[in-house]
Amino acid sequence: MKGSAVEVVLVGVHGFGRHQLRAILDLAAVDPEVRLVAVCDPRPPGGDLAEVLAGVPHHAALGDLPPPGARPRVTVIATPLHTHVDLGVAALRSGSHVLLEKPPASTLADFGRLVAAVEETGLACQVGFQSLGSAAVAAVRDLIAADAIGPVRGIGIAGAWQRDASYFSRTTWSGRRVLDGVAVVDGALTNPFAHSLATALAIDGSTRVGEVGDIEVELYRANAIESDDTSAVRLRTKNGATIVAAVTLCAEQVASPYLVVHGERGAITFHYKESRIRLRTAERDETTEFPETGLLGDLVARARSAEHRLIAPAEETGAFTEVLEAVRLAPEPAVVAARPVGSGDTLRHVLPGVDDAVRRCADELLLFSELGLEWTCSQP
Repeated sequence: MKGSAVEVVLVGVHGFGRHQLRAILDLAAVDPEVRLVAVCDPRPPGGDLAEVLAGVPHHAALGDLPPPGARPRVTVIATPLHTHVDLGVAALRSGSHVLLEKPPASTLADFGRLVAAVEETGLACQVGFQSLGSAAVAAVRDLIAADAIGPVRGIGIAGAWQRDASYFSRTTWSGRRVLDGVAVVDGALTNPFAHSLATALAIDGSTRVGEVGDIEVELYRANAIESDDTSAVRLRTKNGATIVAAVTLCAEQVASPYLVVHGERGAITFHYKESRIRLRTAERDETTEFPETGLLGDLVARARSAEHRLIAPAEETGAFTEVLEAVRLAPEPAVVAARPVGSGDTLRHVLPGVDDAVRRCADELLLFSELGLEWTCSQP
């Protein structure tokens, strides 16, 4: 892993930035040539962060940094969704490679600006779809190519999590579709479950702009937010596959999200959080866990060698962004009645029957509205 020196800048040290800070420090611990040289955030790090970052220069804005010197620089951006592209473009044009948190952009037009900056500068932009770092992704592709489950009928995605009021009030942009006239698109499918859709598209090999179509979107909300906390989408890929994603933040029980590849003779289930797949056919029932490659270490390898192929380059997230664009342009989420649990910051809403509905959508490649659910039948 060791090689030439690489300087790393972290933009956004609060919230998810803490996770990225840990990733930087962990990488530096095994590769001393990787060094955190600055952090940028309008709010200075305090408390335990100040202790961890003692001696690391703090800047209020990315533009306050001097341009990279002789050493290659990597800029890690962990900021609000609607700031990703402006910061990513600025970092690229300053001469730095970029690790950009997902989703890469909040509009398809902004995504185009990001990809144009990558092409213009010749630098790399890795998008934070960590699930793509699992060796299981290639393993699933190999099983499909080897005809292990027969011709693929489609890919289903099931996600059932719980989020309380504190999740939706943690920032000004949480649960927003638009903030101060700027698209945010912080919905269930486009943010917390974004990995699942990006991974399904990667397995199918349909990742670039123009490689998905016939996108159907259903958005619902039980919480008092602008965006969806429960959503379903169905699309067709360039390879003719159907992908259906059904997700919720109003689950009755929390479950590990998964993708299931449906074949004529069997199925492959991929629990991407655990990097584990299960192959099931009439002759085989096998479960295998796979190693993961960190996206930051992968980007550092690219910073050291232009020949290195990235795991999640920005240009390969165009199809995902097209789905995000369809969500952005879809009608406002329909309000559905849910059961309140708890109070205050711990208040959460539970949508009756949604856990089973999510599983059925993934298994049957159907949308919520096609299941005859009470909370969808009551919608106009």
